[in-house]
Amino acid sequence: MGQPLVKRYSGKVVCVTGSSRGIGKTMALRFAQEGADVVINYFRNGDAAREVAAEVEALGQKALLVRANMAQEEKIIGMFEEIRTAFGRLDVFVHNAASGRNRSAMEVDVKGWDWTLNVNTRAFLIGAQQAAQLMPEDGGAMLALSSFGSDRVFPYYTTVGPSKAALESLVRYFAIELAPKKINVNAISAGAVMTDALGHFPEMDQTLEAVEQKMPYHRMVTPDDIANLALFLCSKEAEMVRGQTVKLDGGITLLIP
Repeated sequence: MGQPLVKRYSGKVVCVTGSSRGIGKTMALRFAQEGADVVINYFRNGDAAREVAAEVEALGQKALLVRANMAQEEKIIGMFEEIRTAFGRLDVFVHNAASGRNRSAMEVDVKGWDWTLNVNTRAFLIGAQQAAQLMPEDGGAMLALSSFGSDRVFPYYTTVGPSKAALESLVRYFAIELAPKKINVNAISAGAVMTDALGHFPEMDQTLEAVEQKMPYHRMVTPDDIANLALFLCSKEAEMVRGQTVKLDGGITLLIP
């Protein structure tokens, strides 16, 4: 008889922010399938988050449900205090939660700008600082979810794009500073992913149609595509991939507009 399959994240604790739905939910469940206990973070979607927690537990793993607004420093710190109390450690921190004021550049207001930067970028700064203190001596991993709006112009993306560019820069700084602690830090820059979040953008139907026409491959990126890459980047197999933003977009950004 062959040896039993060892799950990559057995005995590990993984925190995924914004994991009540969409990409975050998919990543949380995939980490659980690989043996991890999972921290499910949400802000508004409590019922959906509880459903994800139940799915994690159905897989035989522990689920810690934490309501925390990623725009508020004290709530982020409080989330990590709950993780410390429940598990005493954290092995993987994935910053997936994102928001934005979807306006053209001339219509962006300061309140929307600050909100977007706080949720998308500052939350990773605070979260990474807190997570590093909970990671064991043999190391851990951090992952940030970016998008091609960080270095491309996308309609009504004036707040989100710059926030993701800053996020990718933070990833590089943390990757170098935390390397001596054996903590790996990377980012995934995903193309247009088919989730409900796309419905919040004006004229999205026309934009998606244009994107699909340009795709060199036959389909759009899915949450499972992102989860596949996340599971690799947060594993020991990727220990020499550090401070990188890996594009996962079906090759569309290779094309000249």
